[in-house]
Amino acid sequence: MTSPPQRWARAERLDAARTLDALQEVTGVRLTLEGPCPGGQVGTAYVRRPDGGRSVLKWRPHSRAADLEAGPLTVNRVMRHAGCPAPDTELVAQVGHAVVMVQELLPGAKIDHLDHDSLVRALELNRLQAGRLAGHPGVPAAELFLRQDGPGYCLHEPLRRHGRRSAALEHRVAAIGAVHPDRLVGDDAVHMDFHPGNLLAAGGAITGVVDWDGAARGDHRFDLVTLRFGVHGGGVDPGVTRHLDTVLDEVPEDVLRPAWAHMSLRMVDWAIRHFAPSDVEHWLDLAEQRLN
Repeated sequence: MTSPPQRWARAERLDAARTLDALQEVTGVRLTLEGPCPGGQVGTAYVRRPDGGRSVLKWRPHSRAADLEAGPLTVNRVMRHAGCPAPDTELVAQVGHAVVMVQELLPGAKIDHLDHDSLVRALELNRLQAGRLAGHPGVPAAELFLRQDGPGYCLHEPLRRHGRRSAALEHRVAAIGAVHPDRLVGDDAVHMDFHPGNLLAAGGAITGVVDWDGAARGDHRFDLVTLRFGVHGGGVDPGVTRHLDTVLDEVPEDVLRPAWAHMSLRMVDWAIRHFAPSDVEHWLDLAEQRLN
């Protein structure tokens, strides 16, 4: 049984044209809108700079530029210097309650089908994240929100109200949160949204790892859990899923269990508030694989 549909709050979406006007008022820089980037839930857009080059417009609502500089932008720079194909950040500006960023447009296209070779390269990039923030103690640790709501995502009440399965999942998530720290432990760089849609490829190589907006300190193996959720239900060979599951089987429970609980909460909550009931069941099926 599922409760009647609720009018849950939905995530704000990028209004690229209005954002570019506001950015010009703040910085004096005029960028020309070309169109939306494919994929994504909140929105990014392709823009053209005054010099004729192309970049990517990004928008993070209800944020402070100083916080992004201390956390995600620092992680992005550290990983670029380590050899990860992360984009350069060309412009950052506080525009009202939001932070607007203009980033380098990297070559390649997002990975729609993660094959074995791409998985191997993704795992190599993930290992590159280990220990990278040991010299950057000011980067905050990633929050998991297992006991309280996140800032616009990882909301608990939608799970409690949606139906019996989701309510049972929220109860398990909260129980895991009661016995684990609510922040990731470690000095690794953590992308926090490491899925095929944020990996760019061309010519058999991964040419970009994008969308570091939520990056933080913690355990790099968290991103492998994100990757597993990212390949659930399509766009991947069955052998790739089995390989990734085998890798996750080797992750210690004190890392794997809270990471899986976070991603379960995150994806089920988002599906309840933004997608159809069948999508909610889709994510519940995966969540329950390791939280029963």
